[in-house]
Amino acid sequence: MDLSPIVAASGAGGSTAATPASRAMTGFAETLAAAERESIAAVTAGADPHAMVTAIAESKLAVDMVVAVRDRAVEAYQEVLRMPV
Repeated sequence: MDLSPIVAASGAGGSTAATPASRAMTGFAETLAAAERESIAAVTAGADPHAMVTAIAESKLAVDMVVAVRDRAVEAYQEVLRMPV
């Protein structure tokens, strides 16, 4: 899975100061890319399995965090929809 479009899009804001959300998405994409590189290296070049397991664990933690943030955003959106007008 190629994550370069995600990393490029998250860094292309046009302003010099990155927003916290764009920094978080860049960090998320870089974490997934690092796990992918470690997995490929472990399969093809026989790299350190400990580094691969660490990278995969970090990527799982990052995915869990993104899912939690998404769930909270959906929950907040649903609360707004329930408000009387």
